[in-house]
Amino acid sequence: MALSPMDVTQLAAVDSARAARVLDEVRSAALSGRRAPVAPRPVIGQSWERMLRSGVDPDHDFRSGLLSREEVQRRRASSTLRHVLPVLREGLLSVADVAHHIMVVADEEGRVLWREGSTPVLRKADALGFEIGADWREDVVGTNGVGTPAVAGRPVQVFASEHFVRSHASWTCAGAPITDPRDGRLIGVVDVSGPLETMHPATLAWVDSVAKLAEARLRERHLRSLERLRAVGAPVLARTAGRALVVDRHGWTAAVTGMPYTERLALPKSVSAGTRWLPALGRCSLEPLAEGWLVRAADEPVTRAGTRIVLDLREPRRRTVDVSGGAGSWSHELSPRHAELLYLLAVHRTGRSAAALAGDLFGDPSRTVTVRAEMSRIRRYLGALLDHRPYRFAENVEVEVLLPDAPHDLLPHSTVPARDRPRAHAAGPPEHP
Repeated sequence: MALSPMDVTQLAAVDSARAARVLDEVRSAALSGRRAPVAPRPVIGQSWERMLRSGVDPDHDFRSGLLSREEVQRRRASSTLRHVLPVLREGLLSVADVAHHIMVVADEEGRVLWREGSTPVLRKADALGFEIGADWREDVVGTNGVGTPAVAGRPVQVFASEHFVRSHASWTCAGAPITDPRDGRLIGVVDVSGPLETMHPATLAWVDSVAKLAEARLRERHLRSLERLRAVGAPVLARTAGRALVVDRHGWTAAVTGMPYTERLALPKSVSAGTRWLPALGRCSLEPLAEGWLVRAADEPVTRAGTRIVLDLREPRRRTVDVSGGAGSWSHELSPRHAELLYLLAVHRTGRSAAALAGDLFGDPSRTVTVRAEMSRIRRYLGALLDHRPYRFAENVEVEVLLPDAPHDLLPHSTVPARDRPRAHAAGPPEHP
């Protein structure tokens, strides 16, 4: 009887050995170009394609150097993840230890910062190089429960030979990304791992629910910090004439006067006191206030005429949008998803609907809610430079795209189904029929 990809993962719950054999046949066939007995799950198949493009060796276990103890401690102390460790431990460790699993927490770069759970399983993880300070990015160690959720942007279970590297086939992982509710950026991945025979398909839902609880706790923490800033900022604004607002270090608004309330103000990545040009307000003065900024807007209109946008995608790991014009210049580092969206808008200057962008990104035009949420985040820093209905760059804005020399370096971790993107180095003003 033929098995579907979903049938294989369900089979693992009752016969892990048989499921592992089937997946080993699927992996071997996929890597050799032969017809597989069953297609890999889409999230796994897409990951394998990325591994083949990036040159990861499926038959050799590659390990980059471990971080030093001092660097691990430095990253732990600076990571937002430290605030939700109690939530992760409470939700995962009590069950993981009994079920012979371990909990692993990695930062946004795939570096393992915390690792706890069953002692025998920890020793087995050591043999795989799954240690504190190890680099488990997908393009370093292949398809896995830390690196693949970070790239896919969603929870992923990697069962047995779904791992791209053969030596990991006796291992099973279920990982979920954790994002910062302040800006939607990835801050890390929480993963539950263990030997093949100890894992169940339901593990993924369990890990994902705990990751979402951790994000909810971060959101609560952020709201409390805004309340503290509001208590300091409101009396200051009461004595301030004109348009002004108090925001935290990430631009979230605590209090406002002389202008409509806006939930968040786009700030430059590196903020300092003085006169700055901000997309939503134009020329402003910024003054430090408690754990945030007092922003006073100058009484001059925001103009788009003569503005130039450069979308720089030349570096696979660092993508930026640079804006310059008569009112000043600024730069913003992009997440992979925002780089994809802005690239699509630069190529399609006449605009794309939410459904069209969802089709471009996911091959599924119905995923408009995700697209609208991401476009809303982009508009926080590009402001009036983006129009909507359809989404597009403003008509009187010049847009240039800088692309890498090698085509495969263009957004290498993209999960966009259509990989053959146009390679125009510049997108001029929109064409009119």
